[in-house]
Parts: sequence; C-alpha cells; structure tokens
Amino acid sequence: QSLMDTFDEIYILDLHGNVKKKEKSPDGGKDENVFDIQQGTAIVLMVKGTEDKEKKVYHQELYGLREDKFDWLNSKRFSSRNYKVIKPKAPFYLFRPETKGSEYYLKWHSLPEIFPINSVGIVTARDGLTIKESEQELRNTIHQFAALEPEMARIAYRLGKDARDWKIEWAQRDLKESGLDDKNIVPILYRPFDTRYTYYTGNSSGFHCRPRNEVMRHMRGENLALISVRQVAEGIFNHVLITDIIAESRITLSNKGIGYLFPLYLYPNAAKEDRWDGTQRDYNIAAKLLERLQKQWQDFKPEQLFYYVYAILHSKLYRERFSQYLRLDFPRIPFTEDYELFSKLADCGKELADLHLLKSPRLSKLMIRYLGKGTNDQVDEIKYDAKKGTLRINADKHFEGITPDIWNYHIGGYQVLNKYLKDRKGRTLIDPIHYCRVATALAHTSELQTKIDELFPKIVE
Repeated sequence: QSLMDTFDEIYILDLHGNVKKKEKSPDGGKDENVFDIQQGTAIVLMVKGTEDKEKKVYHQELYGLREDKFDWLNSKRFSSRNYKVIKPKAPFYLFRPETKGSEYYLKWHSLPEIFPINSVGIVTARDGLTIKESEQELRNTIHQFAALEPEMARIAYRLGKDARDWKIEWAQRDLKESGLDDKNIVPILYRPFDTRYTYYTGNSSGFHCRPRNEVMRHMRGENLALISVRQVAEGIFNHVLITDIIAESRITLSNKGIGYLFPLYLYPNAAKEDRWDGTQRDYNIAAKLLERLQKQWQDFKPEQLFYYVYAILHSKLYRERFSQYLRLDFPRIPFTEDYELFSKLADCGKELADLHLLKSPRLSKLMIRYLGKGTNDQVDEIKYDAKKGTLRINADKHFEGITPDIWNYHIGGYQVLNKYLKDRKGRTLIDPIHYCRVATALAHTSELQTKIDELFPKIVE
C-alpha cells in the first residue's frame, strides 16, 4: 500500500524458480531459476513522475526452463503491453493476480471470528524435562527434579542456561507448591497422533514457561478443539488437526508459526484445578453467528458448526483454490444456505474428528498389521518398502499394509508415520497397535477428503 502511494507505476515481472517451494510450470513441467540460487526471483520496476494521475500496477510472470526465460527477456522490449494491469486491494495488497473468488473469500468469517476464545499451544521452554512418554516416567522426573539443588538439576537434565521466562528455581517452586499431586499429571498432544504426559499447574513461568491457562483450563474437562495456524508455509496446506486434551505449541502444522487452539466449549466458572462433568459450559462460538444459525435452521446444533469447519479445512479443493490467502492469515470459512449440504459436511467432519481422535468405529478393523517374531519392539531402523507395503523397525518386526499414500501422508510439516518412529529411534515402541490405528485412520482420512471435495464446489459455485 505504501509503495502504491509512493509510485505512479509499478511493474512486477515474477520469474518464479523457487527451489524450496518446488515450483512447477502451470502445465506441470520443470520451472528453473534464472540464477544458481534456491530463492525465487522477480524484477520490480517502480516509476515516479508520470503524467497519468491514476496509479497503476502491472504484472507478468514467467515459468519454465532458464533458457526460455532468457529468450523472453532478450526478445521483449520493455512495454506495458507485455504486462497485465492488476488492482491490489485491502487487506493484503498483493502484487500478483488474486485468486478467483477472492471477492467473497475475504468476506467470510475467519477462525478467530468464529471461535473467539483461542490461543497458541503450551510453551514449555524445556520439552525434554516437562514432557514424557509415560505417566510413570513423568512422575519419577518431577519428584527427582524437585528434590535436586538447582545447579545439580541443570546438569542432570541438561537444561542449559535459564530463559527469560523460565528458570530452574521457578519450575521447582511451582512443583513443590502444587504438592507434586498426581491429579496434575495430564495427557498432552505433543505431535500429530503423539500423546504424551506432562505436569500441568497452569502457572506462568512455573514448570511450564507459558501454560496458556486462559484457554487450556477449558481443555481439562470434556472438550474438543481445532488446531490450526495463522500462516501456512508454501506447499504445507494440511494445516488442521483436532484434540480433546491440552496441546503443545509446536504441534507443528506449519514452519511459519505455532499451532493455535480453538476450543468448542468454555467452562466459565471452573478453577484451574477442577475436574468437570460437562454440565456447566458455554459454546465458544461468536454470539451473532450462533444466533443467526439457530434462527436460520430449526435442526441446527452448535456442534455441527465445529465439525463443518473441520470438514471444510480438510477439503483439498479449498486448500488449492485459496492457498494464496492461507499463506497470509487464519483460514476463512464459507457458509452455505443449504442445511442439507451443511449437515452432510458436518457429518464428514464428525467422522474425521472421530478418526483423528482414534475413537472411530472404523478402527475396530485395522488395515495395518504388526508382524514378526520375538519380543523385540525397539525401533532400530525405519525401512519402508513401497512395493511390498512393509515398514521394518528392526530385524524381527515390521508393519504390513502401509501404502505409499499412507506412508507419505503429511499433517503440516510432518510426515506422520515417519515422524512418530523417528522420535522413538533407539527406544522400545510401547504400543505398536496404536501405530496401526493411526495408519488406518490416515487411510480413511483420504477417503473422506475425496467425499468432502465432491460436496465443496456446491458451496462456492
């Protein structure tokens, strides 16, 4: 906006060629950089002092082989005829043609506008100390850590220097003042499908650096929360997950930022140490939106809205069509006037949620098997054979039935099945059947995404 105020004419020639983004030509062919670098390249010419009082922005882009780009640059005289006029507008003032449909996308409700109470996930400052794979391992850690002298604790747990908002003495004091009570040992979603355990007091600058208690206290009872990001990285558009427990901030759905939690329910009268039965709670849905939907549809239930949003965010068509905006801000959600269509998408979202929480009836029949001899379940290697659909973790044990689509399934920046095993390399796989359930859930997820994409065009056509 500032550049448009300053200059009379702006010409953008986007030469693409970004290796990190793995850019390709629109026809699927190779796209090369004009230099021997990974970063994409553009030429921008900005002009002052023209006689035309109307501000103008021009755009052109070149894909393809380096030599073809050189030929274009050598053969074309500079002329506005070789560019298209674009009209950058609020809120982003993009110097490239905007996605078809942007005129209504920017009018849709964003996630924070739908679910007003939200925050990033928990920041521990010391994951290795505060998050453990089992309750017993965590219990042993907190008692031993609290009993040590601060400098001995620093050495024993390899904690390094204190941070501005996290110090060993503060963490130890928080544990002791809470009574080292087992009721504070709670599950935490650490990475996609990777639930571990932590000791949660809700006190800032305590055992956790930033526990985000204003939101996480609502997750201590019966609840659901969407996890998404403010910006997605290039090519990482599988940017949403669900949780029914507290979650760590680097769940990581994008390498541009940390995960935000959007709870469905709020427990307004609950203290941080309470356990709730779910009888006293409100909906974390914008009041005007909730009122409008309740008036619009007699059969509407607030939970449907939550699942509808979850379905929309899993639509591959939605992600592709509005990728330009998903890189810049929280996702915006289109609504339909057709209750039957809304209900069908909400049902798909409910199925997805149950799969991702590993509570779906579909998981009673596993598509993946854990095979081998002996009792050795240690992850010594991660060797995937795409042709056979097998995944070997040591000389004796392997998983069978893992197709390439399942193996390559990403949530955010993580290749889910590979990441889970990498985090356990050299350690015993505590629950191999959990891994089979996750892989099966991912297989059914792909099926549901196809179903959602059959319905999605009816919303925005």
